[in-house]
Amino acid sequence: MNDADTDKLPDIPAADRGETTGLMEPLLVGESSRHRTALTDLAVELAASAAGFRRSLPAGLSGALAGLVRAMNCYYSNLIEGHDTHPVDIERALKNDYSADRQKRNLQLEARAHITVQEWIDSGGLDGRMTAAEGLQEVHRRFSALLPDDLLRAEDPETGQRIRVIPGAWRRNDVKVGRHIPVSPGALPRFLARFEAVYSRLGKTDAILAAAAAHHRLLWIHPFLDGNGRVARLMSDAMLREALDTGGIWSVARGLARNESAYKTHLTACDQTRRNDLDGRGHLSEEALAAFTRFFLTACIDQVDFMEGLVQPARLRSRILLWAEEESRADALPPKAGAILEAVLYRGELPRGEVAGLLGTGERQARRVTAALLDREVLVSESTRAPLRLAFPARLATRWMPGLFPEKNE
Repeated sequence: MNDADTDKLPDIPAADRGETTGLMEPLLVGESSRHRTALTDLAVELAASAAGFRRSLPAGLSGALAGLVRAMNCYYSNLIEGHDTHPVDIERALKNDYSADRQKRNLQLEARAHITVQEWIDSGGLDGRMTAAEGLQEVHRRFSALLPDDLLRAEDPETGQRIRVIPGAWRRNDVKVGRHIPVSPGALPRFLARFEAVYSRLGKTDAILAAAAAHHRLLWIHPFLDGNGRVARLMSDAMLREALDTGGIWSVARGLARNESAYKTHLTACDQTRRNDLDGRGHLSEEALAAFTRFFLTACIDQVDFMEGLVQPARLRSRILLWAEEESRADALPPKAGAILEAVLYRGELPRGEVAGLLGTGERQARRVTAALLDREVLVSESTRAPLRLAFPARLATRWMPGLFPEKNE
């Protein structure tokens, strides 16, 4: 059957087997759980680490870092889906510089779609609706609508039939994910209503814990024909952003991708039913949900620590100035360019009128140095009169932010 044929398949009625929402309980590790104290301690540790990291950065540096983190988040989320699109190629896609190879171009378009949605979320587009059915639909619709047609196909692993994915549409087919059979399509409204009712009205500690619990339960419901994993990660990122005011300067996606086997093992374990009388009181295993929550929060803390170490002022300054010195020696940057980068790094932004005094040169030379740094995209400015801010181009990440993602192999 070719792709054209899949679009002509008859609409499948949304069959409802009458499942009760109790099948996905517990939705949270409750206060009476024996696992709760340890998880609360992790939530408090994460909140403290995230707040400390955010406060340590000048506003200008936070904005620059958030842009790079979006590329990083996209890269690692794609990697979990089996799509390896390096941030350098993602950065090229954002400039409409696409590969001539159709498959690589498709993956670049996918990455651009992800970052577009992430920017929308970071700007507050999903605020208050992260776990609402219509919010989840909008995330899926915004992302899928930007995908090339080649990627809007889902294949049934048992029949091999390829079905077109409709952006934002709930699935109308029964599906099987590994050993797990998600709820019938007709039951989706009930389960999503319960999902929203529980996860949309939480205190701070529960909201942090829910970023993990909701992540699995959305995958367990599997509301879309395809794209559920990506929507779940975007949702959890948005939940953490609101609960912790992250500012988008770190992301759990890197931690999940670097421990992909454990991540997927935990998700599979959370699909299992209650094991014994000590395993909570819900239909699903509370112990497995607690273990995944512990794994998820630990990954978050690790990523905050990792990012904080990368942008430690003295070390980041050394890496940036070394790069600037090497570029100046190679005549790729004018002398003293590093002085501007150093000033912007510590102050967050630098008024253009102060550049000449900083360099001890005339205005003409100051403009020349500034233009060179803007051309190399290590500085950005909203206009010719606006202050200068630091940027983190993906192509320089291996020099400025080593370990953030793998080096590009040309």
